[in-house]
This record gives sequence, structure tokens and C-alpha cells, in this order.
Amino acid sequence: MRDLKIAKTDWAKGVEKLFGPYRVFGPKKEGLFHNFARLEKGEAPDFSCKNTRLSAKGLIYPQTEKMFEYTLDPNKPDHHVHKEPVKDYSPMAVLGIRPCDAKAFTLVKLNFDTPEYKDPYWIKNYAAATFVGLACDAPCHACFCTSAGTGPYDTAGLDVLLADAGDFFLAKVLTEKGEKLVAAAGWAGAGDAGAFEAKAKAAGDKVVSKVNTAKLAGKVTNDLHAAPFWEDLAFACINCGTCTYLCPTCWCFDIQDEVCGTEGCRLKNWDSCMYPLFTMHGTGHNPRGEKAQRVRQRFMHKLKYFVDKYGAGIHCVGCGRCVTACPVNIDIRRVAEIMNGYEPGKDCAV
Repeated sequence: MRDLKIAKTDWAKGVEKLFGPYRVFGPKKEGLFHNFARLEKGEAPDFSCKNTRLSAKGLIYPQTEKMFEYTLDPNKPDHHVHKEPVKDYSPMAVLGIRPCDAKAFTLVKLNFDTPEYKDPYWIKNYAAATFVGLACDAPCHACFCTSAGTGPYDTAGLDVLLADAGDFFLAKVLTEKGEKLVAAAGWAGAGDAGAFEAKAKAAGDKVVSKVNTAKLAGKVTNDLHAAPFWEDLAFACINCGTCTYLCPTCWCFDIQDEVCGTEGCRLKNWDSCMYPLFTMHGTGHNPRGEKAQRVRQRFMHKLKYFVDKYGAGIHCVGCGRCVTACPVNIDIRRVAEIMNGYEPGKDCAV
């Protein structure tokens, strides 16, 4: 690990140099919101937003991804053979990702890259990425990252972390990938570790939303599952799935086949536990046919099942996207507090 100081004029020149060895991605305004998009030479990442509407998870785990394709036409070569389409796994630089979103990849990795199961598409995309984080000096009102095991200057999952200091960026180079990127960009000025740490403390103090999750690991799973508050919590939910699509740690997917004439492909698509068809069986039976059951599944997965299975805290990084975007004001912070404080047989306010 080493510290750099990058003048913003040098930053702009360095970004230009990255377009040779890397595919470059960064925040870009699209309509009313910023999202991560591929940048063309001459474009710079837009760091003016507090955070992107969608997290950067779509760069590693696209909303729709073709797994393989095939042809049934006997006149074409390799007919009736499943073939992976040509994909670009060349190095990519992801500039301006927030620490919470980078931390999310370390949690999602527990599902996609394990000794038992490995998703080759996710693993190859993740291996290709170098993440250059942008610290949060002004966290948004809904952010509760410090209660979710991360923070405005957290380095987990990052290769480089930047902090805006006016006319220049302070930077921490954290990994070998990060070293290669800063070398390619030509950034070399020595930085001040003390100034970086002072900014980190000041930013952490600005996160005013605190959520207590300390008791969740000790709760009996069946007690929480049978708790009486789920119907009330789910009353307003319209099962739109907005929370799951915006969430950087939601990873559920569906697999579908599409065929047109003699050509076909198999696709992996984002899915949502909030949708009625998510657990529909081929027999027509649905173990989560009711709205309250689906709402319970979402929060139990994030706040209890994941906690028990991995012992790595909650399956949430406190980015606040679901809080600000929910059309009916369901707030995961409130749900966490209710679950954390629940005792069977005692009244619980919802």
C-alpha cells in the first residue's frame, strides 16, 4: 500500500492514457440519473453525483448475459452444438466506484466463486476489473454504511481509493492491479497518509443514520420467520422489484432459452425474490405465493440467513438506494431494527 497525490490536470491526462490498455468505465449522466457506462476516448467519468442510480454490479454481472448459442440448421457448421459467444474479457478500469459498491462484490463473491460452485462468467468479468474507488466525503441522508460493515473510506474490494481534496486527489494504491493502473496512467506524486486518514475520519462522522444489527446472529431463525410483524411490513409493498434491481448485493438470476427459427441461445437474466413467479414450480405450486412471504424472504435472506451461513455480517452495504427509491417507503433500516429487537411473546412496534 502506498499514498499518492494526483493533481486534477494529471488525473485527466492519466485517464486518457488508460484508454489504450483498458476498457474504461465510470459514472455518466443518462437522463435524470448517473449510471456506470463505458467511456470513449475524450470522455471523463462524472464525479459530480453522490452515487449512481444503479450500482456497478452490472459491469460484472450484466442484467442480461448470453451463456451460449446454437443453430439447428444442418447447413451451418457446428450445428446442434452449444457454443459460448465471443466475449470481451480484456482489462477494464472502473473509475469512481463508491466503497460500499466495491464492498458489495466481496459479499456477492461468496455465491459466485466458491470451492463447490464457480460461475465462469462472473469470475472472468471480476478478474478483468480494476476498481478505482471514490471516497464519500458527503454521504447521502439514507446511507448507513458504517452500520453495515463498511464506510465512506473503506478499501475492501478496491484496488485504488481516491479522495477529492480540491485541486488534487489523494490516493491509496492497495493492490498489484492498482499499481499497474497508476503506472499506466503515469500517476507518481507522493501523497500524505495523514491527510488521507483525517479526511476518512471526518467523512465517517457524517454518516448519521445508525442501525443496530448486533443481535441478529443470536436470534432463532424460526422465531423470526414466524414473527407476527411480516404482514404489517408487507402491507404497502407492490412487489415492483425496484429494491432488488438497485441493490448492489442482490444477485438472483433466472435462466431462459430463446429460439427464433433454427437459431437459439440461453440467457442469464436478473431476477427478483419479490416477483410472484420467482419460486413458481412446474406443478403450479408456489411456496411463496403471498406477498408477505416474499417480503419476509428478502429481509430474512439479507439480515438473517446470510448472517448465519457466512458469519460475515448482514448481506447489505448500507448504500441507501432501496430506501430512497422504494415507491411505498419500505425502509430496510426500520426492518433491521424490528428484527434485531424482536423477542417472541413480546409486543413489537411496526
